[in-house]
Amino acid sequence: MTLKEQKIYRISVRRIAVMAFLLCSFVLGLNAQVQVEQKIDSVQILIGQQTGLHLTVNMKKGQKAVLPEFKRAQMITPGVEVVSWKDGDTTDIDNDMIQVSRTYQLTSFDEKVYAIPALNVKVSGRNYCGNQLALKVLTVDVDTLHPNQFFPPKDVQNNPFDWGEWSPYFWLSILLLLICVLMTYLVYRLKQNKPIITHIRIVKHIPAHQKALKEIDQIKADHLVQSEDQKAYYTKLTETLRKYIQERFGFNAMEMTSSEIIATLQEKGDKKMIDELHEIFFTADLVKFAKYSTLINENDLNLVNAVNFIDQTKQDEKPTEERIVPKLSEDDKKSRNNRITIKSLICVGVVGAVALLVYIIYNIFMLLF
Repeated sequence: MTLKEQKIYRISVRRIAVMAFLLCSFVLGLNAQVQVEQKIDSVQILIGQQTGLHLTVNMKKGQKAVLPEFKRAQMITPGVEVVSWKDGDTTDIDNDMIQVSRTYQLTSFDEKVYAIPALNVKVSGRNYCGNQLALKVLTVDVDTLHPNQFFPPKDVQNNPFDWGEWSPYFWLSILLLLICVLMTYLVYRLKQNKPIITHIRIVKHIPAHQKALKEIDQIKADHLVQSEDQKAYYTKLTETLRKYIQERFGFNAMEMTSSEIIATLQEKGDKKMIDELHEIFFTADLVKFAKYSTLINENDLNLVNAVNFIDQTKQDEKPTEERIVPKLSEDDKKSRNNRITIKSLICVGVVGAVALLVYIIYNIFMLLF
């Protein structure tokens, strides 16, 4: 080997040694950052008592710890079982470290000194162990020299039954039952009668022309004039006119044909207005029955003519209110008086039954407890 090759070899060995040293230092540093500790609340308990085992892990932020989990009644070591476990809060400590914890409730039913094993914790894929602990379980001292001092559990005591204490509430219960039967009968009688309406109704009468103009405004708001469905537009328009004519002129325009309406109006209305109305009904019949298509301006004209017809034929009247008071016959009055009497009896009976029931329940409760 030449001198140059020897020099290169020594440099390579030094580099490898330095890298190995740095790697070992890094691993040892990580191990030094993770600390696992086990503590127990009491190292000595009686049989069946419980004590807490606290497992805490200190580690760098960003590391993930997996703490052991146990099922209910699972043995942490033979003879010592885990009753339950609960995670504690994660807290921040110095030097960018955090602490996580978990508490295990332990119990035992055999007298013995147990070695609690070091629990295994996995932090960022590496295993760490806590410290081993001891738990001493003691039995309860029993005085076997004086067996006569042990007493069996007492039976449930049966107090003598005193009819004098219970009889008032028995008869009150019978009275309550009779009241309930009577209330049921009265409700049945009340339902057999027909209800009598005695409410005073206020009926507001709106003039026919105001109703018609309001419906025409709704036609405009729904944009039926520009709609492609001309049949719907003319059906709504002619229906509005028929209702107005029926209320204004007093004949059944809703059940008459267009020709019959025009013929009837010729005896009462202005000829010019009747001609315009005839044009509206004629166009509507063509659209509805002959599939005739109209122009938009023609639809607008018919709508204007309908408004003009209503304005020209309307009567000067204002909305009125009518107070309707139902009139009762002698039989109705008697029936109403009977219903009032029955309702009053039902109300009194319900109040009495509820009060009696509360009184009985309260006194029985006081007797029992």
